Amino acid sequence: MSIRSPFLAAILLGAAVSNVLAYEGDLKRGRMYYRQVCTACHQAGGKTIAPNEKTKAEWAAYIKADKHDKTGKSNPSVKYFTTKPYRESIKASNKVAEKLLNVPDQELYTDLQAWVQYSAKDSDNPSGCN
Repeated sequence: MSIRSPFLAAILLGAAVSNVLAYEGDLKRGRMYYRQVCTACHQAGGKTIAPNEKTKAEWAAYIKADKHDKTGKSNPSVKYFTTKPYRESIKASNKVAEKLLNVPDQELYTDLQAWVQYSAKDSDNPSGCN
């Protein structure tokens, strides 16, 4: 039993450390990406969607559904718009996409999620696109 106790303690400690170290998103980077990439594209298309137009639950459902273009006319995945191939495709006309080109896709996606949750209609910090 004494051999298992230190082993079990090490496993529990490792799990606790990994939970503490889980990446929660960079609000500043998420804000910059949303405002300079997402908003720029949506304004060009005539429909800007500010973070404060949806509640936290609505943003969570939108992100979970991962449907950006429900019509299917363009890439329908929300996640696609934070990928390196997408940033590569717009870097010539978007300085932020160029600046964040080497950020791992999952980190940038998490940053974006963190920003919209932080800025949602029912958050303590509702924010528009400006």
